Amino acid sequence: MRSIFLPVGFILVFSLVALSSISRNLFLLQLVWLLFGILFLIVFANVDWRSLFNYRWLSWGFYLFTIFLLLVAYLAGPTIRGTRGWLIIGPFNFQPVELVKIALIIAYAQYFSRRHLIIARWKTILTSFILFIVPAGLVALQPDLGSALILFGIWFGFLLTSGLPQKRVLAAFLLFVIVGVFGWHYGLKEYHRQRILGVFYPEQNVLTINYSVNQSKIAIGSAGLLGKGYGQGSETQLGFLTDPATDFILAALIEEWGIVVGLLVVAALLVLIVRILRIGSLTRLNFEKFICLGTAMVFGLHFLLNAGSTVGIFPVVGVTFPFLSYGGSSLLTNFFLLAMIYAIAKQS
Repeated sequence: MRSIFLPVGFILVFSLVALSSISRNLFLLQLVWLLFGILFLIVFANVDWRSLFNYRWLSWGFYLFTIFLLLVAYLAGPTIRGTRGWLIIGPFNFQPVELVKIALIIAYAQYFSRRHLIIARWKTILTSFILFIVPAGLVALQPDLGSALILFGIWFGFLLTSGLPQKRVLAAFLLFVIVGVFGWHYGLKEYHRQRILGVFYPEQNVLTINYSVNQSKIAIGSAGLLGKGYGQGSETQLGFLTDPATDFILAALIEEWGIVVGLLVVAALLVLIVRILRIGSLTRLNFEKFICLGTAMVFGLHFLLNAGSTVGIFPVVGVTFPFLSYGGSSLLTNFFLLAMIYAIAKQS
């Protein structure tokens, strides 16, 4: 069991260290969320998640409930960081899309584990696409491009690993491309288009669209192997690095602690993903295998989009680095997924 908690603990330590240097208030808030996350782990690690396979109404009810929360957030929620995707719960803000990721993993795990013999049928593929496109469409309207991409990755990842023939996979990808082209012209905001184009033209708009990425590159490039020291990162401390606690926390960490620590944090997350996949390979039920697969995909996609935007190979889409970035919604979701993996490992 320690094989999944050691890398998580390593990342969390450096998360708190980085946040304490960036903002004392965010550091204290993250501590509160961390305590809630540990409570989630204690409570949900003792749940028999196999029962969800037999009680389909639970997983589908949870999925519909998360769709309802997305609608409430979009229609009545506040606009925070340019998106209408938040719910206010007392003194805290929460993003329902984080619950959608959990619901989609559970729904797909149940759906594909029951239909592995008829996976190649168009009805199966289209139904799985509808399960993804409904919440993804609502998320894109907020607009939250990063979360929509995560939901797509969950859907497409399940298709790739569920035994679907190659022709069907290509057809499913083509279906998404068609939806993506429509979304490019009618769904995305202009600044989203500019961020995507900025990846291909990093030398342009260095003071506007590409400003954040350029400052992130400067922070990383000036860090050296061992960094500038705690609280000594000029890009971070002087406010040149935008969103150092969330989108660019990896750059903020590297600037003060060096490339060596940054690589160790990345390695810790990759070790966690590999160990989750290992747990999935040792389970006997396809449902549990898919739960592990979905969790590994979520962590991996968050890492790719966050770290990729930090160095400029992906557009900045507001995706957190698992267990490292500040954010209660993200941290609680990660601990919930970790609790399911722990329960599966224990039961196996």
